[in-house]
Amino acid sequence: MRRSPAGLRLPAHEATTAHLGAIYPFSASGRLGVGRVLVGRDVAGNPFCHDPFELYRAGIVTNPNITVLGQIGRGKSSLVKSYLLRQAAFGRRVAVLDPKGEYGPLARALGVEPIELAPGRGRRVNPLEWAEAPPEEARLGRLTLLGALAEASLRRRLSPGERLCLEIALDSCRRDERRPPTLARVVAALLSPRAEEAASAGLSEPELVAEGRQVGLELRRLAAGDLAGMFDGETSGDLGTGRHLVVDLSQVYHSEALPALMVCAASWLQAVTAAAGREGSQSLLVVDEAWAVLSEVAVARYLRSSWKLARARGLANVAVCHRASDLEAAGAGGSEEARLAEGLLADSETVVCYAQPASELSLLAGLLGCSPEELSYLPQLGRGVALWRVGTRRFLVEHLLGPAEAALVDTDGRLGGPARAAT
Repeated sequence: MRRSPAGLRLPAHEATTAHLGAIYPFSASGRLGVGRVLVGRDVAGNPFCHDPFELYRAGIVTNPNITVLGQIGRGKSSLVKSYLLRQAAFGRRVAVLDPKGEYGPLARALGVEPIELAPGRGRRVNPLEWAEAPPEEARLGRLTLLGALAEASLRRRLSPGERLCLEIALDSCRRDERRPPTLARVVAALLSPRAEEAASAGLSEPELVAEGRQVGLELRRLAAGDLAGMFDGETSGDLGTGRHLVVDLSQVYHSEALPALMVCAASWLQAVTAAAGREGSQSLLVVDEAWAVLSEVAVARYLRSSWKLARARGLANVAVCHRASDLEAAGAGGSEEARLAEGLLADSETVVCYAQPASELSLLAGLLGCSPEELSYLPQLGRGVALWRVGTRRFLVEHLLGPAEAALVDTDGRLGGPARAAT
């Protein structure tokens, strides 16, 4: 019994666990029921494990993709790097698109060297490779990439004639079965098509040249201009044969062409991991600084299409951004850019959100589907603590680092502050 302010004796209040969950959403959320990979502990002190492939197999999520949001200094990078290291311990393949050159220590811990790409370095990866894919799947993947690169370079949609020219140029290169097409060969075919190719399209040779000229000249920058020497030829040596892959684009991080360069690297990584998927392997592909890709509608469209194919490829895509407004900044509200960015988040059944300022909360409410009670925690979260949305469930999780991992994930060393290992 309890007493009212007037001194009357009232019966005890009864409520269900649903009411309790509304008041204490994270304490009442229970466990995921998946035993690997250990991330840290939840707000109740229980071990918190997360594995996108096991969660998908158990029907808890409908796709294995992950989006990580976190401001600098909140522990986002520490989580991603240690999570990849722990996934590798379970036999998963790790592939990282690293625009800022911060994954070198992780690469070496995994037994590989980062693949550093820059003009004039003499190391190339071929985004049109798709070596082990079925012919029609490879052709579609190559055409989709070429279209995204051309539209990003021209900053407009391609005309039907320009798309036809890309198809003809690619098919011309594909006739040589001994080696895969390359960007340099596609550009050459665009700028100097054969008379019989024009005739097959019902055009004269000058008409076909005119249709493909702007696309060819724009793509030529990657094949012979200031960005040549990274993606224009066949893949160098034995690159891509190692189990784990880290592509370092830090030398071109400040280039205005960064979105196009990132999607070239992502295409190559996807092709390599897709080949592993056909052999039964499972891979995680991390796109760090994903805001750069989302800032160009054509490459964002390409990235989202690959997100949707994750299950078929045995692949978990991981997008890493600073804030929810990075997604909103992809375009004005209601624009295709904004819809693509929001769709990318919708296609990630796991979202990890570190502390965000109060100005982000209204946007997060829509993107994450969080209740006001859950959102109220976000501005208060300390370093290393994040709100995890896994399917329809929410968890507050403190990420824990082992002593050996602390040095591995340190991104504060340049500022004089060591990474902290949680206990």
